[in-house]
Amino acid sequence: MDKKKIAVYGAGGFGREVAWLAETTIINGKGVEVVCFIDDDESIIGSISNDIEVLSLFDAKKKYPDASVVSGIGVPKIRELTMEKARSAGFEFVALVHARTEMSKWIEMGEGTVICSGNILTTNITLGKHVQINLDCTIGHDAIMDDYATLAPGVHVSGCVHIGKRAYIGTGAVISNGTQDNPLVIGDDVIVGAGACVTKSICYGTWGGVPARLLQKRG
Repeated sequence: MDKKKIAVYGAGGFGREVAWLAETTIINGKGVEVVCFIDDDESIIGSISNDIEVLSLFDAKKKYPDASVVSGIGVPKIRELTMEKARSAGFEFVALVHARTEMSKWIEMGEGTVICSGNILTTNITLGKHVQINLDCTIGHDAIMDDYATLAPGVHVSGCVHIGKRAYIGTGAVISNGTQDNPLVIGDDVIVGAGACVTKSICYGTWGGVPARLLQKRG
């Protein structure tokens, strides 16, 4: 049976995890073959990582013109830049959801989204483009994650939470619930540190602690 060909952009640690995830995934009834990593680091182009070759963007498109791309880059801003490069090169994108994910049918998911093993997504959840949800997270009802938003491992997002573009929620953080009329909002480009507990809406900067407080202003 023909397999869906995928190129993983980024040959680092998370990229290797995404490649493993991809090869356990079924897409439209097909298995997945990771044909290459794409990387911008010239020092590793031409090498082999976990039995997968590392190619430049140009060479990947030339060798595997029908492959779809998924990001293996955890930093939201770099993920956005590289996905725009891949789009400009003519690649299309595919979402990956690990088989050991529990989720209802009331989930909207954008292109390029990655959901790793052990996650639980309940109901009426909207995920934008190139969202990443790492290992063992939970997301409650009526949550929204905008484009390139990222959950590190073990994050718990309660109901009626809106996470903005490129926001990064660190390992083990907890986001308290909002309400339908007043959702808890985490703004674009906000960083929430590992183990933090966010109890109110935050619109900018880096936050940490329990309850979370502003540690550094950004942007």
